[in-house]
Amino acid sequence: MKKLLFLLLLMTACSQRNNPDWKLVWSDEFNNPGLPDSADWTNEVGFIRNNELQYYTPRRIENSIIHEGNLLIIGRKEPYDSAGYTSASLTTDGKHSWTYGKIEARMKLPKGQGMWPAFWMLGQNIHQVGWPRCGEIDIMEHINNEDILYGTLHWHNEKHVSSGTRIPCTMAQYHNYSIEWNNDSIKWFLDGSRFHGVCIKDSINSTSEFHKPHYIILNLAIGGEWPKNPDETTRFPDTVLVDYVRVYQK
Repeated sequence: MKKLLFLLLLMTACSQRNNPDWKLVWSDEFNNPGLPDSADWTNEVGFIRNNELQYYTPRRIENSIIHEGNLLIIGRKEPYDSAGYTSASLTTDGKHSWTYGKIEARMKLPKGQGMWPAFWMLGQNIHQVGWPRCGEIDIMEHINNEDILYGTLHWHNEKHVSSGTRIPCTMAQYHNYSIEWNNDSIKWFLDGSRFHGVCIKDSINSTSEFHKPHYIILNLAIGGEWPKNPDETTRFPDTVLVDYVRVYQK
């Protein structure tokens, strides 16, 4: 997610292509009640990034559970370890990663001061090269009480560079958040309508990071550098609902 927010609005002039015939290569429909499948998902544990307030817990039904066909990621105000809040961050790191494709999720998001849900990807080589050299694809981020959706790239070109945009989006209902990613560009879609695109040809913007495998992250952060802290209006517990995550390729 964002360490810095540089909304450069680089709506690039990459060549437009017809959508390929996508074939489903991986999905989680969240139809099996209980904890998320450990064959597909790993829970990050601890204080991970961005000076956030929550402690990401291990496999714990209070913070991540499949119920009635949805993955629930639950943020709570409660003492845990040295934190005053708990939540969950689930990743496919070390289990599944992809280079290019259509990556989508149908989700319903919470609203509240300090709430920061996200559906995003990191380069699988982050453990070797670090961030932002690994590349980061923020398919969807939302903060606080805004009816605004953010979609952003982060990468390294002598320094941290980012390109993003935002679009109005009501959070009281489910939406489909997706990208279409090929060797020329990454395009963002909300409910099937494109709202952003960035050219990633190696000769443009030095975006070589985005020609390597990336893994998926679903999380609900609380507080941190971007949304700031919860206040007396913030409701706890609150929940991200994920109906499905699907990955398609040619």
